[in-house]
Amino acid sequence: MSNSVAIAAVSELKPARYPDLDGYDLYLEVVRQFLAEWSLKPGDIQGLLACPSGMAGGGSSDIFVHEQLYEELGIHPLFADTMNAGGSTYGLMVQRAALAIRQGLADSVLCLGAGKFPKVSAGGAETMARMVSHEIYEFPYGTFIPAIYAQVATRHMHEFGTTAEQYAAVAVSSREWALKNPDAATYGSEPLTVAKVRESRPIATPFHLYDCSIPLEGGAAVLVTSETVAKRLNSQPAWLLGMGEYHNHRNIHQAPSLTDIGCNKAARLAYQSAGLTPKDIDFAQIYDAFSVNPLVFMEELELCPKGKGGEFFESGASAPGGDFPVNTYGGLLSFGHTGDASGMSMIVEGARQVMGISGERQLSAKGANIGIVHSYGGMMSEHSTLILGRES
Repeated sequence: MSNSVAIAAVSELKPARYPDLDGYDLYLEVVRQFLAEWSLKPGDIQGLLACPSGMAGGGSSDIFVHEQLYEELGIHPLFADTMNAGGSTYGLMVQRAALAIRQGLADSVLCLGAGKFPKVSAGGAETMARMVSHEIYEFPYGTFIPAIYAQVATRHMHEFGTTAEQYAAVAVSSREWALKNPDAATYGSEPLTVAKVRESRPIATPFHLYDCSIPLEGGAAVLVTSETVAKRLNSQPAWLLGMGEYHNHRNIHQAPSLTDIGCNKAARLAYQSAGLTPKDIDFAQIYDAFSVNPLVFMEELELCPKGKGGEFFESGASAPGGDFPVNTYGGLLSFGHTGDASGMSMIVEGARQVMGISGERQLSAKGANIGIVHSYGGMMSEHSTLILGRES
């Protein structure tokens, strides 16, 4: 049995508002589009992993959503589960799928996500704050999600001299990539500048509106397969070269550090399992609920020196034409944040770049030989790192 595992096929709905579809309906739309796009049948799927998507409402809030889905598809999977680890869920799904395939439990595992991000409102903000804050030590003091991330951002500013303008440069880079992606929510809009980001509505110091991701709805599918199935489905699959995960804290006040928050430990495991170093990586797809995330994680992924993430983005290295592309689909900042499904977007783009099917934003074959995908769940709590490559 070969140990080679690949992402053989991917599909993603365009982030938008889908008022006529509840969370479960979104799941079905994701599956329909995926099967049509890759000319597959439900019977081609041996394993199924899904996320309960609690924010999505409707049937997808059920913790047994995988059962609903395989019953709807009319299949009897050999490996199936519902799992949830926030934004890191889908990276962890890929890892579990790979382990199952390597153990011979299945030849193909479909990883699914769908999400309906709550519309921005005071009530919605309070609901989400309760979800991610400690009920005694955090929530009573007025925590809400942007403010929690702002603590990480201001700590980085304090320790390393990072500036608000450098965070804004992250948003500028993401928008430049999104303008090359017809599926991005901001496609066709005006480019951003650092000044425009800083002049937008303040949210939580140092964040302004464009430092924050765009809440939308959507979903995606990723098919993880054995080597035999991958070669049958795709002449250039995205091979899973390495993977790692690390679980750091539940509540942000329990994080040992706000500038070394667990990403590095997952990344080092991924590098070790791939037999690679950061110098081997050509591009990165990084979960970016806020502009602070790519800046901090570029350092923790060891893709730039500690404390130099701000200078990296300020230099334009991450943008189109730069030396090290980051979030080539536009990131959650400009592509759109689809709630519980958002952790899928960077995996889909990482795979597409390696497969060579990213359209106008496609990197050169040499520039998309090996990519790293990092996602996290909760308040930067639990981390998943995948390394994808053109060759197994």
